[in-house]
Amino acid sequence: MNRAKTFMFSALPTTPHAFAPAARPAAVWGPEVRRILCVRLDNMGDVLMTTPAMRALREAAPGRQLTLLASSAGAQMAPYLPDVDEVIRYDAPWVSGQAEPSAQTDLHMRRALEAGRFDAAVIFTVYSQNPLPAALMCYLAGIPRRLAWCRENPYHLLTDWVHEKEPQQHVRHEVARQLALVEHVGATTPDTRMRFAVADEDRHTLDALLATHGVRADTPYVVLHAGASSASRRYPPERFGEVASHIAAQLRCPVLLTGGLEERETVQRVTSATRTSMRRYLCDLSGLLTLGQLGALLERAAVLVSNNTGPVHIAAALGTPVVDLYALTNPQHTPWQTPSRVLFHDVDCRWCYRSVCPEGHHACLLGVPAAEVAEAALQLAAPRLSPPSPPAAARPAPRGTAGPLPVKTSRWPGEAAVLARLPKTS
Repeated sequence: MNRAKTFMFSALPTTPHAFAPAARPAAVWGPEVRRILCVRLDNMGDVLMTTPAMRALREAAPGRQLTLLASSAGAQMAPYLPDVDEVIRYDAPWVSGQAEPSAQTDLHMRRALEAGRFDAAVIFTVYSQNPLPAALMCYLAGIPRRLAWCRENPYHLLTDWVHEKEPQQHVRHEVARQLALVEHVGATTPDTRMRFAVADEDRHTLDALLATHGVRADTPYVVLHAGASSASRRYPPERFGEVASHIAAQLRCPVLLTGGLEERETVQRVTSATRTSMRRYLCDLSGLLTLGQLGALLERAAVLVSNNTGPVHIAAALGTPVVDLYALTNPQHTPWQTPSRVLFHDVDCRWCYRSVCPEGHHACLLGVPAAEVAEAALQLAAPRLSPPSPPAAARPAPRGTAGPLPVKTSRWPGEAAVLARLPKTS
């Protein structure tokens, strides 16, 4: 029997998708594009990191109106975003951590978007998310222009397809990624800061709340935030207690502990782990602050010490220094344009994209000593504080220069691209 020989090419594809759009490239959106739907369906921090791109969209043509389509969590940001005119809440079934899906809810949303008579939609995603479900929703709603990064050929679902090249070719900060997206339709801005508008009412009600806890409005303070939505991004509360002990011993100022109602147990563990003699400096605000009051609190803080979660990005938007305990789940969410220290311990399993540590060791965070975290906080707080000098016996030995801390770690591909945009804090 004759058998046909199977031919194999010597060079095989490295990607299953087209390298570039076959259709015409994205065109500039002119003044005829007035009503724009900004789709950002993940978390509060992601919404905040999209604010420079939304500002660029607004500034690109007079009279533009921006509507934010966001998850229940992300929609909480809308009242504090000056470039957002309207918000629509939608917990999409293709986004992790959302409520039980309902086809009727999705059909109702399609009708609501159709009634909005939008001229265009911009679908903002991280590079590990697929924009096509949102693109399909906008297509079915009759929105004529649809812009997104996309790895695979979207055919008619996107009118303005920008080919996804992350993370294979490079990794950018999330803010830079979304600015680059809207630049494809002619939207740019010289002001690339994130925006979070603190209202005077929130400042006044915060002052009243702090007064009930014995903290005067003119008292300098440090904020610690020990929570995070994902277990993989949480530095142990016991370590936060050690950090609180170090900071309180050196600065003798209030150390304010923040968190949601669901994080009260975490905050209590921080308190329990704090040195008994230093607990009088702690103030537990867990479950007591509105989002606006949290912004007012962070606005005046000498420094924020936090896991990599929403308050980090609020603080960055307000120009407050941040010590960011950065789990190596993904690389693009470091503090943007604010004095900061990004602390981690390098591991082979970096960039796992998991909400629970897949290896079970949490080494990327556990490898950062509490003393290093506290020293970073003291360095960053110094320009905002003039604390009384502690007794000489209690004062630690000088650490030398005020540059980034020497956390034991090695470089990984793409790290420079992510961290180079962080300003020097010396």
